[in-house]
Amino acid sequence: MHPHLTQPFREQLLAQRASLIEQLALQRGGLVDRAQADARAPQPEDSRAQSATERELAFALDERETAEVAAIDAALKRIDEGHYGECLACGVEIPAARLHAAPEAERCIQCQEALEHPHAH
Repeated sequence: MHPHLTQPFREQLLAQRASLIEQLALQRGGLVDRAQADARAPQPEDSRAQSATERELAFALDERETAEVAAIDAALKRIDEGHYGECLACGVEIPAARLHAAPEAERCIQCQEALEHPHAH
């Protein structure tokens, strides 16, 4: 993809990255506060179980968002290296509509589907 065409994708990726970083920072701050509060206050069993479930959910969301940041960083690197918009699996150009919907996309739709559902083809 020509470098001047990648600028809108770079801006979209940077905005997504900033938003995710902010969410991660808020979650991490909230988790510390909740964990400290849980340690201080005696709680009935139901409340401890609920707190543990909330922490597990927050950690799962944190992992997902961390993976999203890594995917965005990889896309920004592909822009810098001049390979943005090329499918990493087959090398074809990823359609612009797919990149607008998911600017961090590494693969064309066919290769992504094959990766997600290897026995379907």
